[in-house]
Amino acid sequence: MNQPHLSRQTRTDAGLAAVLRVTVGRLTRRLRAQRPDASLSLGQSAVLFTLARHGQLTPGALADHEKVQPPSMTRIIAALEERGLVRRMKHPDDQRRQLVDLTDEGRALVRADTRRREAWLAQRLIELTAEEKETLRKAAEILDRLSQA
Repeated sequence: MNQPHLSRQTRTDAGLAAVLRVTVGRLTRRLRAQRPDASLSLGQSAVLFTLARHGQLTPGALADHEKVQPPSMTRIIAALEERGLVRRMKHPDDQRRQLVDLTDEGRALVRADTRRREAWLAQRLIELTAEEKETLRKAAEILDRLSQA
């Protein structure tokens, strides 16, 4: 599935940036469409995945991690708490502070979401050649580095 028009567009850094932006955005939308609970906002989903990855966090740490203002994070946490997906608890070292953690229902939702998206992507990968998969392995490492910068 060689696309000569893409190789022409990606000869410059600016062209590569444009193609990557569009392509990564398209893949992101396709993966989002696989979400088992589309009623969650993207911000709410991001908080669930952050808690699954990092464990209990303060609302401030969640806001920093997700790059949102504390009042926005307070609203996200309240909505998730209302749905029974997260719970707040007193911080063990400072009773004036709170920690946010996933409930069992929240963990189950994250697992279902992950399984569904990865199954969809694995199905797409079956269609690729071994060489294409190796190229994607290398690209995944590079994209991960770019996302951390």
